[in-house]
Amino acid sequence: MNKSRCPWATADELSRQYHDTRWGTPCHDEHELFKMLILEGFQAGLAWITVLRKWDTLCDAFDDFDPQRLANYGADDTARLLANPGIIRNRLKVAAAISNAQAYIKLCEIHGSLEQFLWRYVDGKPVVNAWTEQGQLPAKTELSDDISNDLRALGFKFVGSVIVYSYLQAVGVVNDHLAGCDFRY
Repeated sequence: MNKSRCPWATADELSRQYHDTRWGTPCHDEHELFKMLILEGFQAGLAWITVLRKWDTLCDAFDDFDPQRLANYGADDTARLLANPGIIRNRLKVAAAISNAQAYIKLCEIHGSLEQFLWRYVDGKPVVNAWTEQGQLPAKTELSDDISNDLRALGFKFVGSVIVYSYLQAVGVVNDHLAGCDFRY
């Protein structure tokens, strides 16, 4: 029997694996939450498959997005990253990854952790939608607007509401698997 997946996840094996094992799964792992926030920023203006194809190289180049290490990157690190053909070499996105690590440290001083900050918006329970067609999924919501504004106030970059909504879907704060998705709904 063929199981049904969300339509976006049927084009290639990387998308299928990501969909079937990660996307929409509630994440409470601090490191993964930070990493995904940065990766979602790298995705801005690109297809997610671009990030999936460069995932390993991005993680390797950015010290697996260890916020303490990333926050201390300097001009030599930026030059090294921008010379790496295996990553998304956008100067603004590279700079945002570094400044977001610094903002993350500030967030943790105020809120304890990204996990506590993020999940408080939904009282610790994922928002489970019941969309039946891909076209019904919103690009952003009031929830993503609120989180985006709060992240920006803390100094984060590349955290507009659309990026934040995609992030919320990725880390399972919002479950937007279609109701007919046999794999994950």
